[in-house]
Amino acid sequence: MTASINEGKLSAQEQLYTKALEYERFEGHKPLALIHSFGCQQNVSDGEKLKGMLSAIGFAFTDKTEEAELIIYNTCAVRENAEDRVFGNLGQLKKLKEKKPELIIGICGCMAQQKHVAEKIKESYRYVDLVFGTFAYGDFYEMLSEIVFDHKRVFNQSDRYGDINEDLVQLRDDKIKAFVPIMYGCNNFCTYCIVPYVRGRERSRKPERVLEEVRGLVTQGYKEIMLLGQNVNSYSYGFTELLRAVNEIEGDFRVHFMSSHPKDASRELIDTILECDKICTHLHLPVQAGSDRILKAMNRRYTVDKYMEIIDYARSKAPDFSFTTDIIVGFPGESYEEFCMTKDVIKKVKYDNIYSFVYSRRSGTPAAKLPDDISDKQKGLWLRELILEQREVTSEWLGRFVGRTLRVLPTGEGRKGEGWLTGKSDEDIIVEFQGDKSLVGNFVSVRAVKAMNWALEGIREEDIPQG
Repeated sequence: MTASINEGKLSAQEQLYTKALEYERFEGHKPLALIHSFGCQQNVSDGEKLKGMLSAIGFAFTDKTEEAELIIYNTCAVRENAEDRVFGNLGQLKKLKEKKPELIIGICGCMAQQKHVAEKIKESYRYVDLVFGTFAYGDFYEMLSEIVFDHKRVFNQSDRYGDINEDLVQLRDDKIKAFVPIMYGCNNFCTYCIVPYVRGRERSRKPERVLEEVRGLVTQGYKEIMLLGQNVNSYSYGFTELLRAVNEIEGDFRVHFMSSHPKDASRELIDTILECDKICTHLHLPVQAGSDRILKAMNRRYTVDKYMEIIDYARSKAPDFSFTTDIIVGFPGESYEEFCMTKDVIKKVKYDNIYSFVYSRRSGTPAAKLPDDISDKQKGLWLRELILEQREVTSEWLGRFVGRTLRVLPTGEGRKGEGWLTGKSDEDIIVEFQGDKSLVGNFVSVRAVKAMNWALEGIREEDIPQG
């Protein structure tokens, strides 16, 4: 986007839009942007907002770096390997920038909010034009304008945050499932986690704005709404009240949410899930560790017994209630005996799935200062041991659904290839079955006939021989 205009009376957005029109007139197509989001669903949602802002000033989109006039990596800082991937991808763009000097390269998100990361990019990746953190989305047009018209490199790690900007429109990648943030930030300060430092304190959206967004998505045909928050139970206006209000919205859709902090998960939450027909019978409840000593060192503010209370209550109300979790392996100072306590929790709870990771040191967090004498090799062996334990549990536990009919939302082709579809049930269980691609995006009744260690295999009710 070579600059040739500078109309001072125009806003940055208007100037950029005029520039995009000029580009399209001379190049024969709209300027193309590539936005790649790493990490969690919140990051995906943020990336969709960037796409919405770029679309509003005349950009179209590509997934090929060589075609793009603008490349932005929307980054994650939760684990070291996520940062390594970003720096690896950045390194690959150097030669492209040499071939296309007008290419604009940007980094944003949680990783970019950290000042030491911004300094590293400023000094070692001089071909990167734009670095901005999680609080700077409102300045996006002004930052991009400085690059296009003034040929500046722009770095914005502002830590100011106030009211949530409700005017940012998302250009969504998915036409079946939609992410809807209900709050931002975190007040928990788990000792291993960088999120409170890069996302700030908790701020909640007004319920009427959330409900308005969900109604609009349902009207557009979305079938699954995922409500997002670092700890949805801390939603300022009452999370269970919000769930019940969303459940009252007319339409054929279902609702998931992530994540629930165990210290705040309540019986009321379980009751709400079970009493609302559109809320999935599933709870993602990160346990992180099975040792009370390690949980205290993590500043998780619950014990294993307290955690099990919510599990037991849910299963007393609905024996097949589905739970998934996050687990950290090899937290500083963890012994093998304490690691085995985590395996014991897996056996007791009978998770349908776990998301397990080796502890990743995050600079700036309290845990980063703790002595850590467990080798990476040992942590890797523990992780493998944990995964094998979960596979055994899943193979047996998923069998409870065999013979039952589940409501499944197929989202694409199954692992077995052509003629097979994959999707998830209302219990958040992966289900694969034979069916035509026209069924994708529509709820299907599927009879589970086989349990595997990662999913169920089923048959559409219509395809089951009668008599």
